[in-house]
Amino acid sequence: MSEIGQTYTADVLVIGSGAAGMMAARAASDAGATVLLVDKSIVGRGGATILAQMTVAVALGDAEPDHPDIHFEDTMEGGRGLSDPDIVRAIVDRGPEVILEVEGYGVHWAKTPDGKHSQVVAPGHSRRRCVYVDILNTGGATSAGLRRATFHDPNIRRLKNVMLTRLAKVDDRVVGAVGFQLDPLQPVAISARAVILATGGLTEMYERNSATANMTGDGFMLAAEAGAELRDMEMVQFFPIAHLWPPLIGVDPIMWDPFRYKLGGRLLNGEGDEFMQRYAGEVAGKYTATRDTTTYAIFEEVAAGRGSPHGGAYLDFRMVPEPKLREAFGPVIGILERQGIDLTRDMVEVAPMAHFMIGGVRVAPTMETTVDGLFACGELIQGMHGANRLSGNAITEALVTGRIAGEEASKCRGGWPSEETAVEREREAEWARLQNLWHPHPTASDEASMSAHKRALQHILWTLAGPLRTEAQLQAGLGQLAQLADQVAQTSLAPQSAYPLQYVERAELDNMLKLGQVIIQSALLRRESRGCHQRLDFPESDATAKNSRAWFRPDGRWEVTLETR
Repeated sequence: MSEIGQTYTADVLVIGSGAAGMMAARAASDAGATVLLVDKSIVGRGGATILAQMTVAVALGDAEPDHPDIHFEDTMEGGRGLSDPDIVRAIVDRGPEVILEVEGYGVHWAKTPDGKHSQVVAPGHSRRRCVYVDILNTGGATSAGLRRATFHDPNIRRLKNVMLTRLAKVDDRVVGAVGFQLDPLQPVAISARAVILATGGLTEMYERNSATANMTGDGFMLAAEAGAELRDMEMVQFFPIAHLWPPLIGVDPIMWDPFRYKLGGRLLNGEGDEFMQRYAGEVAGKYTATRDTTTYAIFEEVAAGRGSPHGGAYLDFRMVPEPKLREAFGPVIGILERQGIDLTRDMVEVAPMAHFMIGGVRVAPTMETTVDGLFACGELIQGMHGANRLSGNAITEALVTGRIAGEEASKCRGGWPSEETAVEREREAEWARLQNLWHPHPTASDEASMSAHKRALQHILWTLAGPLRTEAQLQAGLGQLAQLADQVAQTSLAPQSAYPLQYVERAELDNMLKLGQVIIQSALLRRESRGCHQRLDFPESDATAKNSRAWFRPDGRWEVTLETR
């Protein structure tokens, strides 16, 4: 393994290259900054946006009269009292602007025959304001447009297969980041006037999830270990009608949502009864209940013994005429038929899965964190969604907050004489720490699969800190995480000089273990049910409870508090 390492310099360093990261890079370059866009995978091909199939909420007003003020009110109401009004305002006000911007990058939003944007309604929104790209290609088309907008810009340099594991600081100001390159394995140091974190969420930490494999929460720990404040880390959103059974290949498990929008697919329990009316007054054939309510309802039906055979609910389109089914599903109907599913006669089973991290890094409307020189955007931040994300608001958040972060980070000017020296010094210290990932303990066991340890963590989080929580389960989860951390610490890895995947998984797992602790500690502290955080032992909302706050201390422990009104 080489210890020479690589050193880079840019005005703005963007860590993570999903939609938020690419938009941040585009915005910083537009402002005249040099940009380094870094990803631990392939630049522009990871993150959550590329998989997103559904809609983007924006108050264009093409389908019916609308305004950002109405979008603001809907989002604040959907957030169950925990959304930050300044963050929500910053995002909804610039939503129309960025949607038209990415349209200029070749993102072809669906249009009506008269040339206006086609907009549909989504649960929680009071207007038809959600744009989309048919068929099931909203996220893929958005990502492709942003790749086109960034990949040939001489101001934007891209680094793939680089995992940054620590931020460098001078006088409490972030001045760069350090970590390692995978091929060949060697240390990396990047000096920058400002750093933007755009690494996405952490839902890969859950056994049943819709995430890409790289959504392991790296950015939350980069921010926390640099001294940034995290908020509402207990708020993990579970997508209610993700595919459960029969097994399907080649489709996103959350693909059913847009078709339920269009066709009004019925949600039935194991006894064949529509049950959402009891929980949300949802009328047959209408899709109006928000995600937190639907998730709760499905699990309640399962707990009452009324679930489908595999532990979820049935989704039924049999009442829809076949021509209408084929028109709405397009080529997807063929994928289903080739795998033995005929929606004119068959129901499918659906159930919740971890889908989106609502809590995250605390930011100002400028997207600057509580640490000077450090910005964050996209799913990584807290503020927009409160305790429940409305469908359609995620890509809006990614695009707008990425643009704001890039604009604001590009304003960081002036020099710090000790900057590059400090970053190189941090690289040396971090490289020495990273070597402990190979043989971290004098009595280390033989090499074990990091994937097995990761699956164990995912099982702990899903079963003990999942959609429905109790104090006993959460306490048990803390204990099991501690035991797993001891097992990981005593696992040795065989050194490799290139593409050391278990080494990467070990670095990710260290982050995931720490984040699992703060999720559970925050969930224990919030002794109420609110939005996606459901405490079965505290089923009512507490009118005095507000945001939870967390800081990672130098001794490796979390300090968590709960604000009250």
